[in-house]
Amino acid sequence: MTMLQPKMVLCDLDGTLVDSVPDLTFCVDAMMEQLGRPAWGEAAVRTWVGNGVERLVCRALIGQLDGEPDPADYALAYPIFVALYAANTSTRSVLYPGVREGLEFLRSAGYPLGCVTNKAAQFTEPLLRQVGIRDYFGLVVSGDSLPRKKPDPMPLLHAARHFGVAPTDALMIGDSGTDVKAARAAGFGIICMSYGYNHGVDIREAQPDAVIDSLEELRGLVAAQA
Repeated sequence: MTMLQPKMVLCDLDGTLVDSVPDLTFCVDAMMEQLGRPAWGEAAVRTWVGNGVERLVCRALIGQLDGEPDPADYALAYPIFVALYAANTSTRSVLYPGVREGLEFLRSAGYPLGCVTNKAAQFTEPLLRQVGIRDYFGLVVSGDSLPRKKPDPMPLLHAARHFGVAPTDALMIGDSGTDVKAARAAGFGIICMSYGYNHGVDIREAQPDAVIDSLEELRGLVAAQA
């Protein structure tokens, strides 16, 4: 693959920069316990993450990826989960190996950086600060920052306008088919992490431009700004 020369780089959060599943699992299982239902455990929750906490709560209630729970069950469960996750946003979550080094490379190479996630802002900002990477990003777009979220291209195009960069000169780094769909719809390039959350499906099936095992590998893919 030839060296990429974007003018802006956006990063997804969960499954790309941070492994947040341990905290999400704790909160899902504690919610289920409060509802008098069996816990699911990390293996199940890991396949459900990636479309915001609303969908995660729905999936936990029905025990599968697709479908809708009883509205009354959801109305009871959602505030329980939100309260739990507000208190456990980064208790168990950790940066993936190579993330800080990769972000440091991108910043030192001169790239404007943004974080675009489907996680609600009330959780996104504390998590970024608590794992120590908030200052890398000149813009953070959360799942409730705009009327639509990924896979809609709106958050990516919003970030491109913010930085004054054409979509064709922009790069998205993510971990899921949702990120690939958003990037393609926006006209961005897309690199995906091999280790993230993609509902149990190999991310290569979504055909991103490249798949890497560590953010540090961007040194060999992305050229420094001229």
